[in-house]
Amino acid sequence: MGTETVLFDIDLIRRYDQPGPRYTSYPTAPQFQSEFDEGALRAELRASNASGRPLSLYFHIPFCEHLCFYCACTKVVTRHREWGQPYVERLLQEMALSRRDIDAQRPVTQLHFGGGTPTFLLRADLERLVDGIQSQFHLLDDDAGEYGIEVDPRAIEPGVLALLRSRGWNRLSMGVQDLDPAVQKAVHREQSLDLVAELLHEARSLGYRSVSLDLIYGLPLQSPQSFAETLAQIISLRPDRLSLFNYAHLPERFPPQRRIRAEDLPSPAQKLEILQHSISALEAAGYVYIGMDHFALPEDELTRAQQQGQLYRNFQGYSTHANADLLAFGMSAIAMVGPSYSQNRKDLEAWGAAVDAGRLPVERGLRLSADDLLRREVITRLICDFRLDLAAVEGRHGIDFWRYFAASRRRLEELAGDGLIDLEERAITVLPPGRLLVRHVCMAFDAYLGRSQTQFSRVI
Repeated sequence: MGTETVLFDIDLIRRYDQPGPRYTSYPTAPQFQSEFDEGALRAELRASNASGRPLSLYFHIPFCEHLCFYCACTKVVTRHREWGQPYVERLLQEMALSRRDIDAQRPVTQLHFGGGTPTFLLRADLERLVDGIQSQFHLLDDDAGEYGIEVDPRAIEPGVLALLRSRGWNRLSMGVQDLDPAVQKAVHREQSLDLVAELLHEARSLGYRSVSLDLIYGLPLQSPQSFAETLAQIISLRPDRLSLFNYAHLPERFPPQRRIRAEDLPSPAQKLEILQHSISALEAAGYVYIGMDHFALPEDELTRAQQQGQLYRNFQGYSTHANADLLAFGMSAIAMVGPSYSQNRKDLEAWGAAVDAGRLPVERGLRLSADDLLRREVITRLICDFRLDLAAVEGRHGIDFWRYFAASRRRLEELAGDGLIDLEERAITVLPPGRLLVRHVCMAFDAYLGRSQTQFSRVI
């Protein structure tokens, strides 16, 4: 399931290349409400204990030494690496606050350090954080968990990868974006291939099970030729996973992007040429298109999980651990506990003040309705499997699928008419021409589209 070749149909892509959600969650973050507060999250934490589900932990480290002009992440740019120490102390406090309500003996099957730049933390601060996590939660000691960190090869102290590996970390992801010096200078992220290769080889020698590299197409001064050279160099490193993200230029929403000149961006036709060549090159090199910008080697756990219908997607991307409650720590971090989402305060001082006052720093969230949960399952399975078993959905939710989704059927029939999906009575299958456009298939089931003025990135 999900391993056939993705088909690049230029006419379909041009017709369907419209803005839409990325569906790292459903409902998406713009639907979160301030009425969902600390009390609501604490109630969800307590209720979740009866489920027996394992835990997933996410830690947002917002600091970056350098400002990448394309970045749309929640971050704090500073060269003061000593700021990491008080931030770690508050993360430890926030964990302790959550443990008032959560059964901390539930096993942690997934753990991720994201950002920002998690490797901004000095080694001593990072070790303090890891010690705190291990003392407060039940981490696995058999290397079976999915424990990862996002790494900036320009900002990592010697010995950090070895430290984390000795504590059970087994995955890392690394932002590369582009290797062309002119492009790197234009986006203010300069790093050499040798630096990337050195860190990748160190991770492999230490026994990290999966190394993922990120690239971005659509950056200023990129050309189809220059990006093809970058991709060839990256493929030569043979990362286990590779993400190929579309740069969404939204300077009115993300101020750092105002430093990128619109006239330096590749044209829409050039971007499509870059994407088409990249897909062909990756498939020729043996990579499998997992979906939503992600590729993996055939033997990778993501590929195997997709083939077995066990792939999952959340705020950290694709995962092999679906049935877990996600606890999130740090400014702006998003949790998913039971039938709820909650997001921490996005301002560093406001987040810290709440923690210092002994409160979980919740800014907003949402408790999902039965309809939300149903549509979330439909969207998740389409994104992960490229196929939806209607009988299975009906059995779990007690509905007649086509009666319930009568309003979606007309749009689905249009997609089927264009060859994006195969619409059967008992299944919906996303066909190879529709896989790059799977967000459009999901949008047919989104009950919230059109209710807000949220700006989404283009599908391609």
